[in-house]
Amino acid sequence: MNSPGRPAAGDAYITLHGRSTWALVNAYHAAVRERGLRPERVVIVTEEPYAEAASTAEAAVGMVSEGYGLSPEIQVEVLPEADFVRAGQTIRSLAGDFIRQGYDVAIDITSGRKVTVAGALIALSVAGLDIRHIYYLAMKTTDDIAKPYMMIPHQVQRIHDLIEDAAALSA
Repeated sequence: MNSPGRPAAGDAYITLHGRSTWALVNAYHAAVRERGLRPERVVIVTEEPYAEAASTAEAAVGMVSEGYGLSPEIQVEVLPEADFVRAGQTIRSLAGDFIRQGYDVAIDITSGRKVTVAGALIALSVAGLDIRHIYYLAMKTTDDIAKPYMMIPHQVQRIHDLIEDAAALSA
């Protein structure tokens, strides 16, 4: 929710990159196609061992965006490997900056490694930031899924918004 007097700047999307570039790109594609995400800013947060693959993810996010008439500013943030505290600090800082700039913030945890995901979610929770969406692309199988989103049968995959799902549980 935007604060009074704060103009809406649009969507900002923070995605956590780990071992699977396909998971990151497909989750982004699902969020854009199925959930109506229209990011103006995208940040790919990765760890040092995966930094080289993050450039491929960056290019792929750009291509998917272009296919939907979007041209977000895309950046990559590289973290030290398995640094829970640094992951939390970085993602809390990015989300806080985006919120102060008027963006609605979405985070995708699909491809993130556990330490990065845990660090991010704990830091965001402790900070009490107004994160609008936490996306996770669930797959019913891991067989033959290293390919573009549109080539994977729809019944095998489902994009979840964990914030919406949690709200439905408490209703």
